[in-house]
Amino acid sequence: MHRRQILTTAALAGAALISTRSKMSHAATASKFQLHYAPHPGMFKHSAGNDVLDQIRFAADQGFTAWEDNGLPKLEVGMQKKVGELLEKLGMTMGVFVAYASFDQPTFVRPDLGKQEEILSNIKEAVEIAKRCGAKWFTVVPGSVDQQHPETAEWNRYGGPRLAEGYQTANAIELLKRCSDILEPHELTMVLEPLNQYANHGGVFLQRSDQAYVICKAVDSPSCKILFDIYHQQITEGNLIPNIDHCWDEIGYMQAGDNPGRKEPGTGEINYRNVFAHLHAKGFQGVIGMEHGNSQPGEAGEKAVIEAYRRADEF
Repeated sequence: MHRRQILTTAALAGAALISTRSKMSHAATASKFQLHYAPHPGMFKHSAGNDVLDQIRFAADQGFTAWEDNGLPKLEVGMQKKVGELLEKLGMTMGVFVAYASFDQPTFVRPDLGKQEEILSNIKEAVEIAKRCGAKWFTVVPGSVDQQHPETAEWNRYGGPRLAEGYQTANAIELLKRCSDILEPHELTMVLEPLNQYANHGGVFLQRSDQAYVICKAVDSPSCKILFDIYHQQITEGNLIPNIDHCWDEIGYMQAGDNPGRKEPGTGEINYRNVFAHLHAKGFQGVIGMEHGNSQPGEAGEKAVIEAYRRADEF
């Protein structure tokens, strides 16, 4: 490479670095949000690059004070530790990762499936992951309802008539108690996520907030709480603020996403400013996971997400 080319390349690189630093310096002045909204990996990849640590730094510069990563267990141990160390350094809270999730098998409601040890093993592993990244909560999706599907051999193997709803609930409660026994000494909390059956997860066992409330009351443990996903509950039952109030003492974690579309606040029918204001007024200090997609592509779409949360946070 000729000297002139080297100098030109160096000048361009220097200009790019100055521009990047200028953006970061400007972003660093962003005020913190009133609530702990938690972006996730990939949400800001066009602005921050593909490195998840850079994405966390970018999120912090925009004023976010939490982070969420459903797929954290798939990261190597070293990276889990790096995520935890960086969050601590930046004063950010680690949100949920998924410890156990089943959507199409009655893993919690049918003890004869022999899934209990697998589930308990996942819970024990989640304890170790939580220690590495500084997490306090993780998600558990307790399988599907018990139902017969004659056309599916996977279901036929379990055989027998469908269990009545009360027996299914009792079985789930007993297994959740065993999970809680593992978690309580570590002061960790699994959050049970009711999911909607109409748009995303047909056949799941846990669907309604009142159902989750009854189960958590029966388990009676600080290690078993509700993950109230506003998107899912808008589809399943609506009446968001009253339902939040009804099960308030059992809510351990929140997630957001507008409906329809499951994108950032302001793209659908939910009045997120009012919902967030209500949470703030009740003194909610937990995390609100941004478990949704971006309505627009690229860096412009990522900017739109940030601006949407700024508008929703203006209460």
